[in-house]
Amino acid sequence: MDLTTTYLGLELKHPVVASAGPLSQTLDGVKGLADGGASAVVLYSLFEEQLRAEVARDEALIESHENASPEALDYFPANPITIKSAAYSYLSLLERSASALDVPVIASLNGADLGGWVEFARELADAGASAIELNIYLVPGDTATSGDAVEKRHLEIVSAVTSAVSIPVSVKMSPYFSSPGNMALRLVDAGASGLVLFNRFLQPDVNPETLGMDSAFDLSTTHEGRLPRTWIAALRNHTNASLAGSTGVETADDVIRYLLAGADIVMTTAALVRHGRDYTSELVSGLQSWMLRKEFTSLEQVRGMMALPLVTDADALERGGYVGAIQAAKERYGAL
Repeated sequence: MDLTTTYLGLELKHPVVASAGPLSQTLDGVKGLADGGASAVVLYSLFEEQLRAEVARDEALIESHENASPEALDYFPANPITIKSAAYSYLSLLERSASALDVPVIASLNGADLGGWVEFARELADAGASAIELNIYLVPGDTATSGDAVEKRHLEIVSAVTSAVSIPVSVKMSPYFSSPGNMALRLVDAGASGLVLFNRFLQPDVNPETLGMDSAFDLSTTHEGRLPRTWIAALRNHTNASLAGSTGVETADDVIRYLLAGADIVMTTAALVRHGRDYTSELVSGLQSWMLRKEFTSLEQVRGMMALPLVTDADALERGGYVGAIQAAKERYGAL
């Protein structure tokens, strides 16, 4: 049985990939993900804010001594930097992981603005990253910001990063565009080699007891996979870019659903946090068992079977699915 797949030009032995998250913050953690069966590992995200803070800190240190006499050799800077920077730690982990693993290691950058942090992508490539996952986490809190402005910034960031490196770049995009499918294709036109659908926006909640805000993080659940699968199915026959399914992966059936929709790979973190790094092997085993039962011999036979055909009224199909779901709900719950 052939489970091999291609993602961002990388040949993978099967489609289940460990996505960016808390399990890939150390070398032992990354090794554990690979040993657990992941066909590729995405490191945890390095944030634009971390890089900018370090640049500002270094500039402040330089400015504080810029008027010092060149003959003043008998003292050290007042505030020596003794803690390794986030950038240094990330590059070190990336370099060591790329050397230690026999599966691709993908770096992850998280940002929302243009700026010097984009140039850091070159250092990631030099450190051994097989590819870069660009997580553009842009939530326009200013109500005066237009949708056009948000889309333009996304495209500018993608263009800047892809121009800076020779390795492939994927974009972990949000579903909250007025037309996610069109935006996805524009991101590809801007230089993205692949798309990860979708990023989960995390919002704080109101705590009625403390009268404050809670920033608790919840792992994704199976039902959240319906939205990304809908758009993967819509995009599959409209682009040659790699498509990664992310969010709502808990069982082998979730992996299968993503592949049928048209995903090249399926990413998960929540399932591995819940069940352990070795759970990847169980997901792959479940996929194999299903393929045997259905008499499929390769992943190519499975991928995109449920994708929308090129010649179809996609708007009418999506509307029809919505109306059908509402009617089913009325029949099921209206009788209670």
